[in-house]
Amino acid sequence: MTFKRSINNNYDIGSNKFETKLFFPEDIFYKIIEVRFSKVNEILEEEYKNRVKRKYPWNKNLVMIAADHPARGVTKIGQNKMAMGDRHEYLGRILRVLMLDQVDGIMTTPDIMDDLFIMNYLFKQLGGKSFLDNKILIGSTNRGGLLGSPYEMYDPVTAYTIDDIRKLKLDGAKMMVRLDFETKMAKYSQRTLALCSKMIRQCNESNIPSFIEALPVTRDQDSNYTVNKDAEAIIKTIGIATALGGGSVNTWLKVPYVDKFESVAKSATNPILILGGESTGNPIDLFKILEMGLAAGKNVKGCLAGRNLLYPGDDDPRAVALAISGIIHDKNNTDKAIKILKNNRGRQMDVLTSKFNP
Repeated sequence: MTFKRSINNNYDIGSNKFETKLFFPEDIFYKIIEVRFSKVNEILEEEYKNRVKRKYPWNKNLVMIAADHPARGVTKIGQNKMAMGDRHEYLGRILRVLMLDQVDGIMTTPDIMDDLFIMNYLFKQLGGKSFLDNKILIGSTNRGGLLGSPYEMYDPVTAYTIDDIRKLKLDGAKMMVRLDFETKMAKYSQRTLALCSKMIRQCNESNIPSFIEALPVTRDQDSNYTVNKDAEAIIKTIGIATALGGGSVNTWLKVPYVDKFESVAKSATNPILILGGESTGNPIDLFKILEMGLAAGKNVKGCLAGRNLLYPGDDDPRAVALAISGIIHDKNNTDKAIKILKNNRGRQMDVLTSKFNP
C-alpha cells in the first residue's frame, strides 16, 4: 500500500507505510512461542541473572518506552480499538525501538518483559548483540484499575510486586496513582495512594527507584475518566505523590505536558519524565511537547512514552525514536528532529531477518 500525506506543510511521510511484519516477520514471532514450550524457565533464569545492568543513579536524560497498557485493558490506538491487542504487532514495534542504542530502556509488564528476554536469548544464539544489556528495565506493578471498571480508581497490584522486581534484578518499579477528587469513587483513589505508599517504602529498602504516574482525573457524563490537564490540578497531585512513602530520594515522576509546565516542574525537586499520552498520528506533536518540556526545568529528565512513540500514525517508530533521542539527549529542536525523522525512515529493517533468515 502506498500513499502520500502532509501535515502542516512540515510532515511528509513519503510513499511507504511502515509495516511491522517486514521488520519482525511472523516466523520469528512464532519462535518465541516455541521457546515458551521448551526450557523457558531455565532460559529466562539465566537471561535475567546474567544481564549487564546500567549503574544507578542514571546521570543523563532518558528516552524510555512505556509498554504496560494492555494489562489494564487499554488496547485502542486511534480508531483501531484492538491495535495493542495484536501481540505480534505490538512486540515488533517495541523491538524496533528498544534495539536502538539511543533508547535507554523500557517500562512494561511480566508477559512482555519475558517475551523480550526470550527474543534477546534467540538473537544472541544467532550471533547478535544483546539489546537488553545496559538498558533500564522497569517493572509495572498496579494494573488492576481496569479500563471501564466501576472500581477503576482502585488500582491493586496485579503485575510485578516489589519482591519480583528485586529478585529479577530489574531497575525500577512503576506505579500509577489517579486521583478522583469529585465522585463517590474518590475513596478508591485513597486506597491506591496507601498501596503505592507501601510499595515506595519497599523500594526504598532496596534502593530501587520508584516511577510514579500521578494523574488527576475527572469523570465525564459517560462515566469515562479523563486526565485533568489543568496545571493547578497536576501540581496538587505531584505534591501528594512526592510525599508518599518514608523517603523521596528514589522517587521519579511521570506526568503529562500541560500549559504552564514551568510551574509544574517547579512543584517538585524530583526528576520528571514526560508521558506521551494517546497517539495523535503525528509524531511532530510529541517532538514539540518534549522540546518545550525539557526547557521548563532542570528536573525534567526525558520521556516515558508509549502509544505516541510506538504507533506514530503510519510512520516508522525507529525513526521517531531517533528524532526523540536527539531532542532528549542532544537538545535538538523540533526542526532538526523532523530532519532526523525523514532521514531514518525505513532504515535497518533487516536487523532481525539477517540473523534469523540469512
